[in-house]
Amino acid sequence: MTRETTVRIAMNGVTGRMGHRQHLLRSILALREQGGLALGDGTVLWPEPILLGRREHALREIAERHGLEHISTDLDAVLADPSVDIYFDAQVTAAREEAIRKAIAAGKHIYTEKPTATGLDGALELARLAREKGVRHGVVQDKLFLPGLRKLKRLVDGGFFGRILSVRGEFGYWVFEGDWQDAQRPSWNYRAQDGGGIVVDMFPHWEYVLHELFGRVTSVQALTATHIPRRWDEHGKPYDATADDAAYGVFELDGGVIAQINSSWAVRVNRDELVEFQVDGTEGSAVAGLRNCRVQHRGTTPKPVWNPDIPATEPFREQWQEVPDNGEFDNGFKAQWELFLRHVYADAPYRWDLLAGARGVQLAELGLRSAAEGRRIAVPEITL
Repeated sequence: MTRETTVRIAMNGVTGRMGHRQHLLRSILALREQGGLALGDGTVLWPEPILLGRREHALREIAERHGLEHISTDLDAVLADPSVDIYFDAQVTAAREEAIRKAIAAGKHIYTEKPTATGLDGALELARLAREKGVRHGVVQDKLFLPGLRKLKRLVDGGFFGRILSVRGEFGYWVFEGDWQDAQRPSWNYRAQDGGGIVVDMFPHWEYVLHELFGRVTSVQALTATHIPRRWDEHGKPYDATADDAAYGVFELDGGVIAQINSSWAVRVNRDELVEFQVDGTEGSAVAGLRNCRVQHRGTTPKPVWNPDIPATEPFREQWQEVPDNGEFDNGFKAQWELFLRHVYADAPYRWDLLAGARGVQLAELGLRSAAEGRRIAVPEITL
């Protein structure tokens, strides 16, 4: 016999690009479209979102478009409602820490985008508070659920690479300045005083990708830049970009693996996907993007010879083999939402918690410090 259980989720920040498209539309509303989330014991969870934010007209428009009933601009009132089970945060980074702190105090389970706070001390404090309160907590680590990286993880787990030597990542695309074409990212991303910057945005991603697939980051050396110093905001007004829009990082990992990752909002794409990782090992190599993954085994590796006097004749890209899907890949954000809901309501294991989120904040903080001081900095292991 099926038992439907309504799960009321306060969703803060759904008027933003990520909160709206990936978390509301592609995750929560997608779960409703499939009839809820079955836990396997006859229980079906039915998510009921409460759209939370500062702009009531924008919230109302989203609610009406999707047939939703509940909106609010009053965070405290929503958190005081005992029927609300989960607080989700996809706000701008600068507003996140205080809101999560209030939600923990109200006894709500926490699910949040990253970075979880503007500094390591705040991120660790959130993890401590959640543990002391006894609430369940999770941090979005969506890249782990991308088809390309799931294929890459399968190769790692299967021993395909032998001893892994290095990882090279390229991420980014050209974000228009906003004068003659609208920018694809909000202007606060380029103001340090508002919590912007590509290090703060992307190093938390690189921390969990490297940690989960290859080993814990033990040191970081970063060079940052503000390549585009002047941009135009959503109202067409010029402003000074005070945050970094590019970062070039070298990371040492447990076990001796060296990772190099370039992140830039001022680069034009000449690769198959917006992010790609090349992994080289003694037995084989792979290149993984958002969806695809290609490999070259030791036994099929060609033997190129450097000769700048003649044109290259080898079809290098054609010498790689595509890794098959071998399974169905759902939207990564939705897949992680399902895991978190199972964690809260079925006691399923879940390791991407606020402490994991604090590791990402730590790496961003140390990356910025490395760039400011011009040196390599050790990344100590953190615990509560």
